[in-house]
Amino acid sequence: MSFVRLGVGLFRSRLISSPLERVASPALARTFLRRYATEVTLEQRPTDVNAALSRTSTLFKTYKPITPGIRHLRRPLNPHLYKGRPLRLLTVALRKKGGRNSKGRITVRSRGGGHRRRIRLVDFMRIEPGPHDVVRIEYDPNRSAHIALIKNRNPNVEGTKKWSYILACEGLRAGHVVESFRQGIPDGLVEGFVDSKKIRGKAPGVDDNDLALANASLASGLLRARTVKPGNVLPLRLIPTGTIIHCIALNPEGRGILVRSAGSFGQVVVHEDNGRYTQVRLQSGEVRRVLQDCVATIGKVSNPLWKGRSLGKAGRARWLGRRPHVRGVAMNAVDHPHGGGRGKSKSNKHPRSIWGWLTKGKRTRKPGPKGPKGSNKMVVRERPRGVEKGAR
Repeated sequence: MSFVRLGVGLFRSRLISSPLERVASPALARTFLRRYATEVTLEQRPTDVNAALSRTSTLFKTYKPITPGIRHLRRPLNPHLYKGRPLRLLTVALRKKGGRNSKGRITVRSRGGGHRRRIRLVDFMRIEPGPHDVVRIEYDPNRSAHIALIKNRNPNVEGTKKWSYILACEGLRAGHVVESFRQGIPDGLVEGFVDSKKIRGKAPGVDDNDLALANASLASGLLRARTVKPGNVLPLRLIPTGTIIHCIALNPEGRGILVRSAGSFGQVVVHEDNGRYTQVRLQSGEVRRVLQDCVATIGKVSNPLWKGRSLGKAGRARWLGRRPHVRGVAMNAVDHPHGGGRGKSKSNKHPRSIWGWLTKGKRTRKPGPKGPKGSNKMVVRERPRGVEKGAR
């Protein structure tokens, strides 16, 4: 027993002396040890992976090429993603079609096979009001962006009203709080703020009270500070100009349909004076008029490094349901406009699709400012093409 006690005493002396050589008081030493042991057990303490990521500027994960399939494999670093299975309540089975329509004809080529998937039921409406806690960020095999599992704080709701998936915006993490103001600003949220259609879009009159105008401006600023946060849903009329948005709806009662892919974002350009439309710049560069009662989500879509990934091998594309794509010049003349001939020749033809459409900049869509009049009145400026696109 004496040898055991002697060993324990030597261990304690080494444990105290090594990190506390500069601490003079024994009381301070005990305090330091207690704090050190407590910090190790804190949940907020960064993990080894996060600490390693903070010391490096690498954005992609690469592998030592011990096999040919991982030599060129490159994946974005996403240590915050949940590694478990999705919530079964919010998924349904995906029945694959192999690129075929209801008549059994192939309408989308190079599709088929792939791993089994379940569709995540993402809520693009965001009707439920009140604060929702972000439980975790998950990977979705059916889209390029990540999704977030949120939980409603209202104890009286159940099922899909309590749990839901939303499109995760950039920077959204577990523990954050998001809220939907699709049904309007609740009374009493910001004192002095009035959201009325009668005063929307109108400039203040000359006879208005200066104090009332100052109070209204202050209330508007407080409202923006309270509501304009990443992941929140707001009508376009309440979003300041210059704000980055995504998941934009085109119908006041519809779901968000624009700007939903990974890393994409739109921007509020200007609110028109009539109080009816807001001009929004989309990811393609097109400026479009959208009704101010339509909603949008604040922030940029998550996973912006998705386009920089590299699958590394053809088999990984097959896992995603992509079959080989045959070039037109490798086909016979009966199968493709580029087919036939001796050697690699497309017979001095302009590049065309398998159905004969020109594929190098030829406009095939008639509606628009340059098409029939009144076909698309909401487009203020078309997306840049050709020289304009290169100058962006």
